[in-house]
Amino acid sequence: MMDAKKYRRQYYMPPVKCMKWAEKDAIDKAPVWCSVDLRDGNQALVIPMSLEQKITFFKLLVNIGFKEIEVGFPAASETEYTFLRTLIEQNLIPDDVTIQVLTQAREHIIRKTFEAVKGAPRAIVHVYNSTSVSQREQVFKKSKEEILKIAVDGAKLLKDLADETEGNFRFEYSPESFTGTEPEYALEVCNAVLDVWKPTPDKKAIINLPVTVEHSMPHVYASQIEYMCENMKYRENVVVSLHPHNDRGCGVADSEMGLLAGADRIEGTLFGNGERTGNVDIVTLGMNMYSQGVDPCLDFSDMPHICEVYEECTGMKVDERSPYSGALVFAAFSGSHQDAIAKGMHWREEKNLSQWTVPYLPIDPKDVGRNYDADVIRINSQSGKGGVGYILETKFGLNLPPKMREAMGYAAKAVSDHKHKELYPAEIYALFKSTFENVTEPYSIQEVHFKQKDGGGISTEVTSSFRGKTIVTEATGNGRLDAVSNALKKAYELKYSLETYQEHALERSSKSKAIAYVGIRKPDGSLSWGAGVDADIIRASIDALVTAINNR
Repeated sequence: MMDAKKYRRQYYMPPVKCMKWAEKDAIDKAPVWCSVDLRDGNQALVIPMSLEQKITFFKLLVNIGFKEIEVGFPAASETEYTFLRTLIEQNLIPDDVTIQVLTQAREHIIRKTFEAVKGAPRAIVHVYNSTSVSQREQVFKKSKEEILKIAVDGAKLLKDLADETEGNFRFEYSPESFTGTEPEYALEVCNAVLDVWKPTPDKKAIINLPVTVEHSMPHVYASQIEYMCENMKYRENVVVSLHPHNDRGCGVADSEMGLLAGADRIEGTLFGNGERTGNVDIVTLGMNMYSQGVDPCLDFSDMPHICEVYEECTGMKVDERSPYSGALVFAAFSGSHQDAIAKGMHWREEKNLSQWTVPYLPIDPKDVGRNYDADVIRINSQSGKGGVGYILETKFGLNLPPKMREAMGYAAKAVSDHKHKELYPAEIYALFKSTFENVTEPYSIQEVHFKQKDGGGISTEVTSSFRGKTIVTEATGNGRLDAVSNALKKAYELKYSLETYQEHALERSSKSKAIAYVGIRKPDGSLSWGAGVDADIIRASIDALVTAINNR
């Protein structure tokens, strides 16, 4: 049995009301992004990345546009140390990129970290110690004063070693487990660290306020961030950074509301890889901004390639339903969704719209390297006429009459249901051709001759066959197709009425073939459909009529 009484709230609200963030309705600019894939993300892998994989991943992050990249915990392992030295010694760090290294606020680890980062053209040394109530009481068994001293001593050592070490260094401090710390105490510790560093406009410090473990709803975190931003010393010379984890599934919401509350920077990972339930997903965060018309300053235009490299380097999988990046996030199987998407796409073309407002698609899939035919309209037994018609029109140039789209939709659903599989565009096209195009059994026409009648009308002589028997029939009509139809009715005592006729060229060329669609109404009121393809539109329409008769 589950017992909720064993749990209590482990977060702390600010001592004063902090709700200015709630008056804002949008993020209007991108934050400073820092990828921690190579450190936080890497340490969460079952098999951490090799040196070669880390270099490949680093280059991917640079290509995406990250200007700050946490490359590791160099005092933690030989691979971490070697990777950092490789980046520095082989000049793999672009001029506009700053690397970041992490260290605990412990003297020997800090010293090892500076040995590793020596000679870095631009580096952030990120020092942390835990400040939460549970960590103070259970892990360190230290008072508030003792925990504060750990932070201050670490900050002093960073400053001293930076002066002694070759390289260009900035400093970052994290009160780890910030969300389980009393905000006023977290503020006291951060201000004490800032008093050591005394940041300036030319050398700003970073104060990182991590959601090491999610304990609260996102609005609580926003209030905590606002309190810190409004009461922090040297605020104009401090970059307030967020590092949300996702234990409650609210990492993205924490980040967005934290930015509304005044934060300047986000630390996270591609696709949210990280300890336990993961870090905040920077792809989702960035694309959320993009979908609201804000440039995230990160390039996700080739999402399939990003996913491929990520999966190869980490051994992780990008879930098919992961926002923006998953293989199925733009896919519509539902018939009503497909119909709305198809109509929305036509609306954009007709109105020549620059703004994106297509139903069910929050962004244009092409913006992230997805294809409409392969990634948006997907056909299975749940699909309908809109999706099938859209595939045939956009991929194969077939503009079926509305009622014929319905018939083709049912045909595709039946095949998909029977085979219990998705139908791909080529299969849908093949099904259309076998079902509705130039079907010549059991009725077929070998020859047709027309003559214009005095006073109007058309007479015809039709040579046709039914189950091996060939006959010649004469008839008249108000047009060529009507005359042929009357001849077939006369020859075989067929009962139907011509209901729909539509035609169009298949290509824009004087030699291109045309396609004709014919719908006939049967005595029971239902429709039967056929299509004909030929360079001669009259022949195409006759073939379409014969197919419709054969499909009765």
